[in-house]
Amino acid sequence: MHKGRHAAANDFESSQVLAPSPGKIPDMLNKVVIAIFTISCAMALLLVAIVLADPVAGSGGVPHPVIPGMMIGGDGAARMQEIGVLAFLFQSLLLLLIVALAALGVSAKHHSIKLYLLLALTWLFTMFIWWQMYFGRLDYLESGETGYFLGFPIATAWQVYGTWLGAIPLILIYVFGFKTFIHSEEDERRYQQLLQDNNAE
Repeated sequence: MHKGRHAAANDFESSQVLAPSPGKIPDMLNKVVIAIFTISCAMALLLVAIVLADPVAGSGGVPHPVIPGMMIGGDGAARMQEIGVLAFLFQSLLLLLIVALAALGVSAKHHSIKLYLLLALTWLFTMFIWWQMYFGRLDYLESGETGYFLGFPIATAWQVYGTWLGAIPLILIYVFGFKTFIHSEEDERRYQQLLQDNNAE
């Protein structure tokens, strides 16, 4: 009788680990959901502010002085002055949203300070890349001069090479932290136990 109760308790515990009840989601995971909602609302407000911003003359391009039918860019510095800060904040929040969604994809029982620290470092890394892109462009608009890296102006090079580079830390966390944050050895043991118990029935 004691062994039967013990086995039943193990089955119940395993099922709870693999499929936690929505009403028992840890408080930290609730905070992640609230953070995602808050970030999304802030991004929506920024978009509204960008749409409502006063249009800059020539922001849609101006006719080319030599080639008929061709349009060239207008005053980039003027556009940046009007909505540049809003655009910078929007992209920063978007990068933060990506990290928050990654945290949401991790099982509640694997949330830890270590996970949040790694995700925070990932966000800071992508923010460094975005910072170089944004302010590199501003420097060019103000000075009219730029260096080159692998065939591209500096700000463009950060966009071309840095965008995909910024995703690598998240991939590394998934690959090397799989048994820590995604599917631990304890999860696998309990899963195999559930399979054995199910086959035994």
